[in-house]
Formats: sequence, structure tokens, C-alpha cells
Amino acid sequence: MSKIIYLYLQILLLLIISTTTASAEKIHISVAGSLTNAVKEIIRNYQQLHPTIKLLPNFASSGTLTKQISAGAPAAIYISANPKWMDYLQQQGLIAPASKKILLHNSMVFVSIAEEIKSLADLSELKQIAIGNPKSVPAGSYAAQALKSNGNYQQLLAAKKLVMTKDVRQALLYADRGEADGAFVYRTDALLATKAKVLFTVPQHLHPAVTYPAALTINGATNVQAVKFYTYLRSTAAQQVFRNYGFSVAEKQSSVLTPGEKR
Repeated sequence: MSKIIYLYLQILLLLIISTTTASAEKIHISVAGSLTNAVKEIIRNYQQLHPTIKLLPNFASSGTLTKQISAGAPAAIYISANPKWMDYLQQQGLIAPASKKILLHNSMVFVSIAEEIKSLADLSELKQIAIGNPKSVPAGSYAAQALKSNGNYQQLLAAKKLVMTKDVRQALLYADRGEADGAFVYRTDALLATKAKVLFTVPQHLHPAVTYPAALTINGATNVQAVKFYTYLRSTAAQQVFRNYGFSVAEKQSSVLTPGEKR
């Protein structure tokens, strides 16, 4: 009899676990690739506090994420590495305007395993320079703008010295492996390199400020759990994680939308 009872309890437990897993609410989040490590840690911390919430992050370049959301991909929260992509989705009516806030700041650096490069003016000495594709990768857009301001973008492009990558992490990988002579990356990504090191910081006056806007999508703004996690992203605990990965946290702004609220 005891074996039958034990078997019954085991089956009951499996049913409870299965039901709980199936009923867990899923929240889709589209996040700029340079935030991968930090956001993964924040998600782990949050889900320990809220085990019935399933957070599903999608990491890619901001341009790629924008195209996905515009095409109907599920996303309750969007964190971009460039305001222009956020503005694009807002113009399409896919972002809850009142929820849009600047979440973080970053800076651009040049990394390499070489040691002789000290400024943008020295880049002509290199054969290959990894840079995120400016058309879709914010880090590449910032770098291209800096090179244009410096007056040597077209020269490097014409000489085929710029190796376009799908995202900033790929640019870092090329430099770290020595497959490129150097790369333009965010300072936060440079911290992940194993061999490449920061040779110089790109002067900030040569490109727009590196900011990370975040917002709830129209669908996300009506989802209670999405709003709660979005609010958590600006909590003291989450901000400390961002700082640990080298980001500068933006000053706190006004509260976000509550579900159903109109402004």
C-alpha cells in the first residue's frame, strides 16, 4: 500500500510542477546585444524573486530588434543602444511614449592586441578594423560618426580597411582573436576581452552621446508583469548590476505608465 501511495504522490507532484511551468507568464524582452551579460544576471535575480514569471530575452543589434518588432515579433519591453531605433518604433505607434526613458550611458573605445595605436589619426597604419555595420549596429554608427568627424572615414572605407560586423560583440571577438588589427566597441564590451586591451577612448565630442533608451511596447504597457519588471530595471538592485558591468546609470526620471493608464 505504501508503494502505491508513494507513486501517487510522485505523480501528483509532477502534475503540480507541470501545471506551474505551463501557467508561468511569459514576458518577451528585446535587448541590445551589448547588454547581454548584465541583463541575463538581472533576469536571474528577478526570477528568483518571481519564479512564476518567465522572462524571455532576445539579444541582437538594435537595428535587427527594431525590424523584428516592426514585423510583429513579440516584445513587451525594448532596450535600444541608440535613440533613433526607439524613435522609429514610436513613430510606428509600437511604443508607449510615456514609458520611454534613458536607462544607461556608455562610451566608445578602440581595442587591439597591438600597442602602437594611440588615436583615430593612427588607424591608417592598420590593415583591418572591425566595426559594427553602421546601418544596423549603434556602436558602428557611433564609430562611423566619429571617423567622419575626424575626416578619415571615407579614406578607410575606400581602402577596404573597415570590416563590417553583425554586432559589437563580433567586432570585439575579431580584435580579441587577432583576426582584425583592432575594433571599435563599447567600453563595457572591452571589459570582456581576454587579450585585446583599450588603446584609446573615442573623443565624445566626435559622436552623439551613447545612450540606452528603454520603453514598454504598446502591448507591454497593458501587461502588469511586464510593467513590474520594467520598473525593476531602474531599481537599486538592477542599477548596481549595470554598474558592475561598467555602465553609467541615468538619473531617475518620472514613473512609468501603469497598465491601462493614458497620457
